[in-house]
Amino acid sequence: MLYHVFYPLKIFLSAFNIFSYITFRALCAMATALFLSFVIGPSIISYLKKLQYVQIIRSDGPQTHLAKSGTPTMGGILILISVIVSTLLWARLDNRFILWIIFGVLWLGMLGFIDDYLKIARKNPKGLNKTWKLIGQSLFALGVCLYLFYFPSNQEFSTKINIPYLKEVYINLGWFYMIFAMLVIVASSNAVNLTDGLDGLAIGSLVLAAFTYSIFAYVCGHAKFSNYLKVIPVAGAGELTVFLAAVIGAGLGFLWFNGFPAEVFMGDTGALFLGGAIGLVSVFIKQELILIVVGGVFVIEVVSVVLQVYSYRRYKKRIFRMAPLHHHFELKGWAEPKVTLRFWIIGIILTLLAITSLKIR
Repeated sequence: MLYHVFYPLKIFLSAFNIFSYITFRALCAMATALFLSFVIGPSIISYLKKLQYVQIIRSDGPQTHLAKSGTPTMGGILILISVIVSTLLWARLDNRFILWIIFGVLWLGMLGFIDDYLKIARKNPKGLNKTWKLIGQSLFALGVCLYLFYFPSNQEFSTKINIPYLKEVYINLGWFYMIFAMLVIVASSNAVNLTDGLDGLAIGSLVLAAFTYSIFAYVCGHAKFSNYLKVIPVAGAGELTVFLAAVIGAGLGFLWFNGFPAEVFMGDTGALFLGGAIGLVSVFIKQELILIVVGGVFVIEVVSVVLQVYSYRRYKKRIFRMAPLHHHFELKGWAEPKVTLRFWIIGIILTLLAITSLKIR
């Protein structure tokens, strides 16, 4: 919004030309989201407490978690407000990717809010029916994929996926690409939700993923950089850097309250839209497969759940003491902050590995 207000004034004062720079607006978006989180965070937490929207702790989980009972949840509202306001202020609202990402955040955030509301306010432990939740996520993903079918990010590579770390090696999926892209968006949305089990774990890992993809988005949207680094160029993708910077700022602001011991949990209200947004960005900028590395922590958590369920149903044996994986280490005696910190370290390593893929080709 501010771009559209101030950039045209450059004809009167050249200093306003600074609004044309993505890097400037991205830093401003990050600072704005961080500031908003600090300002409105205490009020939102207090209001959630007043409404008694508090976390119900499972009795079959780690016993140390019982102390978390009564902690406000649905804190994803704080992240959502900070991200949306910052993006509206600093991003170009004539950019198609920004419009889609805003719509996606609101849509998936609404699904998460309904799920949390049914669990907490309506005392329905199952929340939103899993089938309906999946339908809601899939409908949005289908809408995105249909749009990209008619208006692809890059016409030449519309149905192709890039193999990371290999120079100009692509696989053409043809019509199957739509299904693949839908899976990426839906799976990403749910992966963050599974990881959100320890104080600061999910949001810290998400901030790292957003930071990594902000670099990819900037490179893909820059004609010279994308050509030099041999990545698929996507006109307009650089603007997603502003959105991702807002996610980083809002994430760090939320982490201030969500760090151990947490004053608030994000709930599905935050997890669904944050994961979905990262998946959506990966599809928009044609960097889908590197998501396995960027979101490696989330992938590990999902795989641990899948293996645990399969092993128990097939052999009546558990591979881990408890799934997702972070609970396994807790039950082995690791303190919660140590589990979170070590997962963050793994996330940082994966971030570095992902970024090196830009040069190792």
